[in-house]
Amino acid sequence: MNEPIEPCWEATAVYRARVRGCLLGGALGDALGYPIEFLSLDRIRASHGPRGVTGLVPDADGVLGRVSDDTQMTLFSAEGIRQSHQRERLKGIGGGWSRLLRWAYERWLETQRRPGPEASDMAKPSGGPYEGPRGGLIEEPWLYARRAPGNACLSGLAQDFVPEPWAELGPPGPVNPDSKGCGAVMRSAPFGLTRTDPGQAFGIAARCAQMTHGHPTGYYAAGALAAIVAHILSGDSVEGAVLRTLRLLARHPGHEETSAALNQALDLAADGDGTPERLETLGAGWIAEEALAIGVYSALAAQRVEDALLLAVNHSGDSDSTGSICGNILGARFGDHGLPHPWVERVEGRERIAALADDLAAECVRG
Repeated sequence: MNEPIEPCWEATAVYRARVRGCLLGGALGDALGYPIEFLSLDRIRASHGPRGVTGLVPDADGVLGRVSDDTQMTLFSAEGIRQSHQRERLKGIGGGWSRLLRWAYERWLETQRRPGPEASDMAKPSGGPYEGPRGGLIEEPWLYARRAPGNACLSGLAQDFVPEPWAELGPPGPVNPDSKGCGAVMRSAPFGLTRTDPGQAFGIAARCAQMTHGHPTGYYAAGALAAIVAHILSGDSVEGAVLRTLRLLARHPGHEETSAALNQALDLAADGDGTPERLETLGAGWIAEEALAIGVYSALAAQRVEDALLLAVNHSGDSDSTGSICGNILGARFGDHGLPHPWVERVEGRERIAALADDLAAECVRG
């Protein structure tokens, strides 16, 4: 059984480094993949050489290190989780995470609709019908950018659905019940960073995913990523975390697609060195279980963090999402010191991402 990280100074420092690594690693994987999303592997190689991209490359506007909606939504997940923990610690009120996460995603949606914080009622002390927390990420001008947000995320958040904390998992959710795109899984790593039981992290992430993605595979993949991250923070290897998460998934009806994809990723990683051609047998990453499987496979099939991140993005599919998931996993495993710093230094919003990670870790330690 995994023991929780003890609140001694050394263990707390390791924990904070892993939280920072998870968020920064996800942003780095996102930034590596964003310029080549939608490109075929042949097109990537034609543009960048036979190995594909070997580091950060400029996007269509010539900007290096830009992040996409994957990082944007992940950060708002982290902010909502921190607020939920703070509310419970200060007021002794539990179970409010679903509404606070809903408000967090509403703030992200505002960044997709407005030109900047000066035009947003949510960034002001009061104003408009919004009743949630103000300030924080909503005041960051660099987050006001549409970077190919998912249709299910946009349409799902247009509906005011707040899941019940202990709602049954298995049946399709009421919002976009047929959608299992990767827009829920790519934002869910922060649910595993709270030093809580992996099963609880799984359940909260899955239910919050139902705000936009009602297909069981869509929300189970989100829960699975949170559980994998939670197991890694408890001391597991990546492979061990995935195996434990598979046992957790097996308890839930309708888990078969998610479990099959993870098992395929494990088998493929155990069967030789990682290559883009082998990776593409897992799919393209546009749907939830494929994105999760590609992120897991890449984290396992390469020896170096840099090589794993590059493997995760050099394919004909949703390169930024698969890179982000791989980065979340490796960052949680090795901490921010294990990431390639020359790349991290070029990532958009790096300092703000690190500060949010430190705030989340500090709140979870206090709580």
